[in-house]
Amino acid sequence: MTHVPPPFDPELSAALDLIKDVISPGLTPDEIEEVRQGPGIQMLADLDLTMDGFFEVEDRSVPGPEGTPEISLLICRPASPAPTGVGRPVIYHVHGGGMVIGNNRVGIDAPLAWAKELDAVVVSVEYRLAPEHPHPAPVEDVYAGLVWTSEHAEEIGGDAERIVIAGASAGGGLSAALALLTRDRNGPRPVGQLLMCPMLDDRNDSPSTYQMAGLGVWDRTANETGWTALLGELRGGPDVPAYAAPARAEDLSGLPPAFLDVGSAETFRDEVVSYASRIWLAGGVAELHVWPGGFHGFDGFAPQAALSQAARAAHLAWLRRLLDR
Repeated sequence: MTHVPPPFDPELSAALDLIKDVISPGLTPDEIEEVRQGPGIQMLADLDLTMDGFFEVEDRSVPGPEGTPEISLLICRPASPAPTGVGRPVIYHVHGGGMVIGNNRVGIDAPLAWAKELDAVVVSVEYRLAPEHPHPAPVEDVYAGLVWTSEHAEEIGGDAERIVIAGASAGGGLSAALALLTRDRNGPRPVGQLLMCPMLDDRNDSPSTYQMAGLGVWDRTANETGWTALLGELRGGPDVPAYAAPARAEDLSGLPPAFLDVGSAETFRDEVVSYASRIWLAGGVAELHVWPGGFHGFDGFAPQAALSQAARAAHLAWLRRLLDR
């Protein structure tokens, strides 16, 4: 089988040319620490999370999983009073970073933009990173944060019955795992899951992983680095749990409605399409977008591109329909 890659969208290809000297597609284990300390992560500390005063911002330490340290939640809620007696929707955000990089400010611009449009509260969770903290530490932290958010929704101006879980890349994979975990534990019931280019399958063996080797911003080498950090010797073998790699789940029934999107020119394309198809096969609700010529995380790297604008509009439109029900 040949693995000719699909073309990048012309606008996005130009953006890739601009960042190719800063971001390599093939992250290796010995580069993790360097990327963690890189300027991209450091710049997050300077973000205006208030969106010119629209949000009140708080960092809150809350209990982590039993016997572990507290976790940090970034809470951004509209500064204006809510309608009397009405809790706002809550967007529970899980950051990306390949399971090995990032903090609860990574990717926060998108949830804040949605929340400003929808008059919602954003809660972004900090989770322990691999390889120092392999599975199940990340997903258990994410679950503990969701439990706290649900139990304290009224306190932060939110509605526990209208929590949407959302994330991109590793955050999308952890959000999908969170939906499975909270279903199986009879935990909080999110009303939806917004999975943007989610990282779902540790096996790293789909046609799209081979097509996009060495291209874009996250290829097979980087994917192996992230999954091996999370799972160690289990990666790719028969004993990987679904709460680590949601593509391993045998039962995708009983999940909240899902929005999934992915670029046609990225490593995760085939696993995302398969996951959506399996939700439908299980009788579930899913909306799937495959953006032609999109590379991994394109709307964050090139937000002004026409394809990025279409993707961001689709995210917001889905959330609006979900929350207006």
